[in-house]
Amino acid sequence: MEFTLQPVLENEQVILLPLEETDFPAVYAVASDPKVWEQHPNKDRWQHDLFRTFFEGAIQSKGAFKIVEKATGQVIGSTRYYDYDASGVAIGYTFYGTAYWGTGINPGVKKLMLDHAFQFVGQVYFHIGVNNIRSQVAIGRLGAKNIATQEVNYYGEPPKLNFLYRIGREEWEARK
Repeated sequence: MEFTLQPVLENEQVILLPLEETDFPAVYAVASDPKVWEQHPNKDRWQHDLFRTFFEGAIQSKGAFKIVEKATGQVIGSTRYYDYDASGVAIGYTFYGTAYWGTGINPGVKKLMLDHAFQFVGQVYFHIGVNNIRSQVAIGRLGAKNIATQEVNYYGEPPKLNFLYRIGREEWEARK
């Protein structure tokens, strides 16, 4: 079996669907709130032209999803798999509308993605901006450990300093 970067994944609350070019208006409606980006390395992504560049990178990654709330059918955010190789894959570029912060949506989405990825790889990585405390806390709650600091080259944007977090299959399985 081969690792698929854009499967349809779902739980009781959300469905992750492969991101398509036609999703731009719905995804940008969520991303256009400056509060969404206040702790991210690129704080101005809420601006239309800067988000368009981010969105193009998501489409070109061939691993991006729109996150849809099942109860309403509304797009509530986006995430993606990237940097896949035989040893591991990264999960990131995740954002949600502020109404969904603290609701359990993010851990549920990460669980879906981790469960899928660990069928194929032994390690999952997360790049998190050094000032993004909210995401650092969230990923730590899933059991990922900060293992390095590195500059990340974002598509069409200048590199930014990030922490690299890692969780292995065995650690993930032990937490379930």
